[in-house]
Amino acid sequence: MKNTAEIFQWNDIDCIKLNAGGYEAWVAAGIGSNVIRLRDNENGIEFFRFNPKNTADKIKQSPEVWGLPTLYLPNRFADGVLRASDAVYQLPINEKEPYNNHIHGFLHKRVHEVVEYSSDDNCAWVKTRYVYGDKDEFFEFLPVRFTVEYTFTLSEQGLEQNIRFVNTDGVRVLPMSLASHTTISSPFVDGGREEDIRLTVPIGKRCELNERCLPTEQFKVPNMHDLEYRNGVKLPVLRVVDNEMYFGESTQLDGEKFHGIIAEDTASGKKICYEVSEEYGFWIIWNDRGFNHFFCPEPMTAMIDAPNLKLSPDITGYREVKPGGVFETHERFFTKL
Repeated sequence: MKNTAEIFQWNDIDCIKLNAGGYEAWVAAGIGSNVIRLRDNENGIEFFRFNPKNTADKIKQSPEVWGLPTLYLPNRFADGVLRASDAVYQLPINEKEPYNNHIHGFLHKRVHEVVEYSSDDNCAWVKTRYVYGDKDEFFEFLPVRFTVEYTFTLSEQGLEQNIRFVNTDGVRVLPMSLASHTTISSPFVDGGREEDIRLTVPIGKRCELNERCLPTEQFKVPNMHDLEYRNGVKLPVLRVVDNEMYFGESTQLDGEKFHGIIAEDTASGKKICYEVSEEYGFWIIWNDRGFNHFFCPEPMTAMIDAPNLKLSPDITGYREVKPGGVFETHERFFTKL
């Protein structure tokens, strides 16, 4: 089968379609470099929440709950405050009472540039980029210049996503907290049933959250509810899963260390494997009340509200990228039978 990379328009959305190794991926640079569709055509697996009738406007109404959106800055800053080592930033409060937080950031809402796309005998790929500066409407809240580059590579090994931030400001540090608001389709196997899905997440301690969905800075030893994730018996849909946050550990896959999660259709034995780089030290699990046919295992490089917590950055995962510095992460999606 020939590997291909081509521009095409789906409904009113310009996409780069990648085909390689039996997989098909659609990358929409105009919607935050979102992978709005990933499919294993050979094994009948639809990875992400996808609606064939979607339009760009439909996705933009709720860009966090379609495909594979990348959030910078992710998941809640109390009262919109972000305390960096060299400045205090007041972000807009876009989450209503009783929360009163800034949430989700802005990067996934921007039009990104397609830098290149191509294919060879081994894979197909596309590279995108967004240059953040004073022309961005968010710059008044976060005046730190940076460039972010995405590389999506599709092959028989699945879909790899590499994200690279470069601090181009010259003066200020770049606060760094990054997450993927990954929307796994439920069911994800053609003809499958939601009640057959089981999710494995190699969790550590649970991070307690208060009524505003902010960390109390207390960590709980996993109870029986939590251990269902670790033991691979958690049904992640048909019930409410509301921002359950854990330290991320590693598990085993085919006898080797695996830093990621596994979703299995127990009726067929087909699995979605979602591997992330070590920078992602936390998982949040959420499912939009459980009956909307998707669930979100969200890898995060830092805890909710991390720069504002009293805890050490070694614990919270909060980082700062110095002027001229680089921060890079990596993810991979693939199928196991």
